[in-house]
Amino acid sequence: MSKLVVSSHAPDRTGNILRVTPESAGWNYVGFEVYQLEPGQQLERELAEQENCLVLMTGKADVTVGTQSWMDLGKRTDVFDGQRPYAVYVPAHSSWFVSAQTSLELAVCTAPAEGRLKPRLILPDDMSVEHRGHTNIRRTVHNILPEQESAENLLVVEVLVKDGNWSGYPPHKHDVDDLPRESSLEETYFHKVRPEEGFAFQRVYTTDGALDESIAVQNNHCVLVPKGYHPVVAPPRHDVYFINVMAGPVRTWRFTEHAVHAALMSD
Repeated sequence: MSKLVVSSHAPDRTGNILRVTPESAGWNYVGFEVYQLEPGQQLERELAEQENCLVLMTGKADVTVGTQSWMDLGKRTDVFDGQRPYAVYVPAHSSWFVSAQTSLELAVCTAPAEGRLKPRLILPDDMSVEHRGHTNIRRTVHNILPEQESAENLLVVEVLVKDGNWSGYPPHKHDVDDLPRESSLEETYFHKVRPEEGFAFQRVYTTDGALDESIAVQNNHCVLVPKGYHPVVAPPRHDVYFINVMAGPVRTWRFTEHAVHAALMSD
């Protein structure tokens, strides 16, 4: 299996099915975890110099950050139902507590931070929706924590790709600190595939050939993108969902398209 793939596993005693840390990924900024909690199961965390974005992918929960509590959050039972999720921003040097009210799938997105901001609930209606692309490169983007909204380092979105369509095409990259042209951002892709027995494809590559991997991605697998271009395709009769976490030296998303493919699209 590719070193860029992090496989999921059966829930451990805390409900964790997948974990990426900067140390395990070999980079500096992005961390990502997924928990599958049973009704009544609880999860808590004390943060040091790290901010979190808690995304309720499916299910319902009560969430407390410090002295603030939000009850009965969440309404999705399936990430493919078209609804936007509920999310909670947690600043550094805070504690958070999640109590599952139903079966819950929780994404925990992390990046370094100093704790300059306040905790807040991010409602589905707070998230803008983009319908990007045309013909067979259509996808829907839910902007959970975009750069227009407050955070210190985290950028979080989720994307829905219908069967037979591409995302991230023309291929683009964001691995060079050369603003305003391009920003340097590490990125994780946590994939879900419908039907679950199916797969998606993702290619991660650089033009010099130092990195070039074409990956068959299974349900609940995570792909690491340390650098390079990284398009995704959903095969026929396979819908694909992924949640992206990005972070880097500067909190802005500026990318460069692969010129050869961009030129083909302009013909």
